Amino acid sequence: MSKHALKIGPYQVDPPVVLAPMAGITNVAFRQLCREYGAGLYVCEMITARAVVERDPKTMHMITFAPGEHPRSMQLYGVDPITMAEAVRIITGEGLADHIDANFGCPVPKVTRKGGGAALPFKRRLFGRIVSAAVGVAERAGVPFTVKFRMGIDDDHLTYLDAGRIAEAEGAAAVALHARTASQRYSGHADWSAIASLKRTVTTIPVLGNGDIFSADDALRMMAATNCDGVVVGRGCLGRPWLFGDLQAVFTGKELPPGPTLGEVAAVLRRHAALLAGHYGEDKGIRDLRKHMAWYLHGFPVGSQPRRRLAMVSSLAELDDLLGELDNTLPFPSEAEGPRGRQGSAAKVVLPERWLDDPDDVQVPEGAEMMHSGG
Repeated sequence: MSKHALKIGPYQVDPPVVLAPMAGITNVAFRQLCREYGAGLYVCEMITARAVVERDPKTMHMITFAPGEHPRSMQLYGVDPITMAEAVRIITGEGLADHIDANFGCPVPKVTRKGGGAALPFKRRLFGRIVSAAVGVAERAGVPFTVKFRMGIDDDHLTYLDAGRIAEAEGAAAVALHARTASQRYSGHADWSAIASLKRTVTTIPVLGNGDIFSADDALRMMAATNCDGVVVGRGCLGRPWLFGDLQAVFTGKELPPGPTLGEVAAVLRRHAALLAGHYGEDKGIRDLRKHMAWYLHGFPVGSQPRRRLAMVSSLAELDDLLGELDNTLPFPSEAEGPRGRQGSAAKVVLPERWLDDPDDVQVPEGAEMMHSGG
């Protein structure tokens, strides 16, 4: 056991590492792949409360966990206390998950323009009612309910300290802060000092930090700098599921394993393909794998033609042929370190009309709960 072990409800999370839910990424196949490298908490793609209540078939398929996956962790998006509570009632009553995390951090315009995601914590009372309603149902079932949010809408509308205090008061089992504002999206640098401020403010439940963890050393630095209780890893593991093995090593005081050769990366990629094919069927699974290719090959000098062919692969047999043409001996390149995934640029947050007029308004945002799961 590492000296940093984290407790979320009844669950020991050791090392204190959480895989952030990422739409189109953290399905059962990717989670299983990551879990094979190290322990932690691995959260499935975001599910919408409304879709659970309506038992949308696509959503119910997304709520798939591997046989040995425990605790089964699900992220739920909701904007309405009643719908959120009903979704939690279904999830806990039917034993669909062991841990539920609420998403109040999504910065995507189609979400914020309806008052959802990272826009919602500005409405302090509505935010409190949603958390309270969900915790009330989850607690009775013995399922910990946690909350993830951003620093706020923008630098002029920071909400994270209030959100942390409210979540703590309403009985959340832990809070996680992505240390960026919604207007930053994924650009610039995460402000780890905000995680430290939240940790000083929220004192009775664990505080997790998220943002700019691209290596195991980043995780140790964040915990040392902020005193947070655990880390949430998102884009840093794209095309690099072995990051969880690195994290397992550093948190237990072991030596960091060397970066994989191209041959070892190819083996991981092939394992990922097999898991996706098992989940979706071969055709859809291989199509889903295509978006991961650039991340897996990031920094390796493999040439534009092989990259292009791998990005258009259509079967496991073709994948085997293409992987067989790679130079397995190529060492892991230093160019592969550092940021990966979407970064983009900062932008004004799209909000409902007059959204910022009254932070105490408890009216449920119109149409926001009709969001599709995983989007």
